Amino acid sequence: MDYKELNKTTVLEYVANVDSVADYFATDELEVVEVGDGNLNYVYKIASLNDSKKALILKQAVPYLRCVGEEFLLSRDRMRFEIRALQKFYSIFPSFVPKVYHANEDMSLVVMEYLDEHIIMRKGLMEGVVYKNFSEHISTYMAATLFYTSLLHISSGEKRALVEKFNGNAELCKLTEDLVFSFPFMEHETNDNENVKENHDAQKLFLDMEFKERVLGLKYKFMTQSDALIHGDLHTGSIMINEKETYVIDPEFAFVGPFGFDIGALLANLANSYVHHSVVTKDEEYKTWLLQTIREVLEKFSEKFLSFWSESKNSALVVDGFLDGAALQKYKEKFVLNILRESVGFAGCKMGRRVYGVAGVAEIRGIKDSKLRRRAESMALSVAKAFVMGYDKIQNCDEVVEIIKNAG
Repeated sequence: MDYKELNKTTVLEYVANVDSVADYFATDELEVVEVGDGNLNYVYKIASLNDSKKALILKQAVPYLRCVGEEFLLSRDRMRFEIRALQKFYSIFPSFVPKVYHANEDMSLVVMEYLDEHIIMRKGLMEGVVYKNFSEHISTYMAATLFYTSLLHISSGEKRALVEKFNGNAELCKLTEDLVFSFPFMEHETNDNENVKENHDAQKLFLDMEFKERVLGLKYKFMTQSDALIHGDLHTGSIMINEKETYVIDPEFAFVGPFGFDIGALLANLANSYVHHSVVTKDEEYKTWLLQTIREVLEKFSEKFLSFWSESKNSALVVDGFLDGAALQKYKEKFVLNILRESVGFAGCKMGRRVYGVAGVAEIRGIKDSKLRRRAESMALSVAKAFVMGYDKIQNCDEVVEIIKNAG
């Protein structure tokens, strides 16, 4: 089928010919509402007028970066990798991934479960909602998806096939390389340049060569490490949540990359939420919950990753009998500590890029009071710099929490 960009009218025409969607809605009359507010794609809600509980989401990639406009061309291939990632992650742990009802790589679209009782996590965090099950859910998701797509579990042949299936996602990887690791730390047209003008903190950041050299080291890890299949953009805007359930969405940046990148992206967003509440709401109880959640996510990830590894008796990396039990356990613990360290480094880059880069976050850039916003920017940069400069010396999760806490 030739590609055609859909709108609210043609979405209905398209799904009328999709058996799985027709079976879902039966003879119900349908309506379509555009609901997407992301940077890349168009998202439509297809809903039954007969039963308000029946709805699906259709997401389609367009050949440009939506948040910038049609002049910023971007290949539709990203949807090909999002479809494949959704299907792969669902096969590993379906509890945390929306069900796909229909996918068409030629049309760059996917039709999936509508999470009607969930909200984008970033919105909930800004409103001060406590999600008691989140650390348990997200640590399981990350540990499972990372471990079970790595050479700690799959064979060398399976790993090469995984790389071949996903590492054509070069354009979005390049977008990350530029917009996370480079442009936000220099003078560049894509930045929030109205905010950068005559901003002492921005100029100081752009001239901090020691910091930027450390960022380059992390960028190189991002570009060269192929540890596992990663989501590639695991921030709180890519999580749909309520008090009972957690779903990870939007894996269009998926590729076989470094273990620590997804964990770092999530850590950065939780830390930015802490910054927001430190500056705007000053809700000490909620700030305490955020720090506890950060600690739990990192600790539970490490525990679960090691647990999955203990259940995998043989792997492409470790041949049975190569190390004795004590030596193998010591190796595993060092391995997971290194994942934690690199996660912190990546988190620093992700926090730093949100301050002056093209895609800011509402927790900081959405602050209307300019003095409060500058204070939030300064606090976020303080955490970002501490993470980037000291990530390879981190010994435990408590040190990570203390860096965030002390920045306020």
